[in-house]
Formats: sequence, structure tokens, C-alpha cells
Amino acid sequence: MSDVPLLMGVVNVTPDSFSDGGRYDDPDRAIAHGLRLLADGADILDVGGESTRPGATRPLVGEELDRVVPVITALAGAGATVSVDTMRAEVAQAALDAGARIVNDVSGGLADPEILPVVAAGEATYVAMHWRAHGDLMQQFTDYTEHGGVVAGVRAELATRVEAILAAGVAAERLVLDPGLGFAKEPDDNWPLLASLDRLADLGFPLLVGASRKTFLGRLLAGADGNPREVGAREAAGVALTTLLAAGHGRAPVWCVRVHDVRAHADALRVVARWQAVARD
Repeated sequence: MSDVPLLMGVVNVTPDSFSDGGRYDDPDRAIAHGLRLLADGADILDVGGESTRPGATRPLVGEELDRVVPVITALAGAGATVSVDTMRAEVAQAALDAGARIVNDVSGGLADPEILPVVAAGEATYVAMHWRAHGDLMQQFTDYTEHGGVVAGVRAELATRVEAILAAGVAAERLVLDPGLGFAKEPDDNWPLLASLDRLADLGFPLLVGASRKTFLGRLLAGADGNPREVGAREAAGVALTTLLAAGHGRAPVWCVRVHDVRAHADALRVVARWQAVARD
């Protein structure tokens, strides 16, 4: 059996997400997109109604509910394993009622602590990401010197969140951690995190990595003028990163990678799985 990560396909039901904002903000388009991702090999569909890009402003709760609940209902009804990408307890509850089985909270319970008892009562899987502030402020909180660097800082702050999450009743076997690439991180901060995933895995929980199309990849691929590569032209770099993680170069197994172009990443994982199978023979 292959040890490669699961694939979480992104379904942004928003007008302003950094990668594909507005393309799927209509429920019917979002549902069709989710079904395509499922056919392309997604193991999980992550449905979100709030952009968390740098500088983003928050929608009203009612707007977020209107965006995600119809999409989750349809995709779960089609047999998909659905995750809701939300920081709000009310949205998490509605999503679980609509058939979601995972709550992917980029704030790790800091934005709305009431989300934790909702997850616990719903017996959902909970993805807790490293987070310091909302999108309009987060790039003001990129200093990790008090911890001795970004890896130690992220580990320490995630460990604190783990204590709070477990104390709220979320079962340890349903907890997943995410290093929060790009969130309150300078572009160069993300690379040591990726190379030191074993430090985060030592906390004892599976890891989800979401690097797809993010700014640090755009900066890596900057042209001669110094401008970051545009969002739509970063996919090959993301696939390369998924391949490295699947092959163990983060020095720890990765439970899942969150991606936009599921087919490209699924192809990469098939290559890794085949390589692993031959290597074991």
C-alpha cells in the first residue's frame, strides 16, 4: 500500500480568494468544480466561504453560510468527504449538519473558541493551523525571534493550541496540525518549516500542508524584474513540492496536501507511489 499523502481539493466559494476568487462564487459552479476535483482524484473537498489571503476583509456570517452550505450539502450528497474551511462556530455547525466531516480552521480555534466544542460534539476531524491574526493584519506578526526562529515558534504556538483543543473535548485521534505556510510568515520562513516538518510531527499528530500557489512560491519563481510569478503560473513548483513531501523530504510523513489543481498533484503522487512500490520489491 502506498504511503503518499491524501489530496484535499480547494473549492473557494468566494469573490476574492487569491488564487481563483470569483470563478466559483456561484453555488452551481462551485458544486460542478468540486465534482471535477473529485473525478480528478481528490480524497477530500475543502469548501470555504471566506478568503484568508493577506489583506482580506471578513464576510458577514450570513454571507459565509449562504456560500458554503448549499455546496457542502450537494457534494456530501454526492458521496464526497467534505471539509469546511471556516473560523466560525456557527458556520462549522451548519457545515457538519449539511454533511461535512472535517473542520479546517486556519485560526486553530483562536478566532472563535466556540468552534472547539462544536467540533467535539460533532465528532469531526479538526485541522488546526498555526495562526497569529486575521488576513488584514497577519503580515504585521512575522517576527519569531523571541522563539529563536520560525520553526521553534510555530512548534511552540501549535503545542499551546493542542492543549486548548484537547481540553475542549476534541479527540486526539481526530486532530490534525497545519504549519500555516504563508500566514504570518515572510516568504523565506516557509522553507525551513517545510524542511523541518519532523519538529511539528513530534507533537504527535498528523500534518496537513497547504502550499498550493502561495506567494513564497511566486517569490521563488520571480522574474528578472523581481516581481513574483503570477498565481496561475506557480502550479509546477507546487507539484514539485508535493512530490518532495510525498517522498519524505520534509523528514516526516504528511497526512494530506491541500491543492488547487488536483489532477496534476494526483499524477505526481502516482509516480511517487509507483517508485515506492518498486523500491520495496
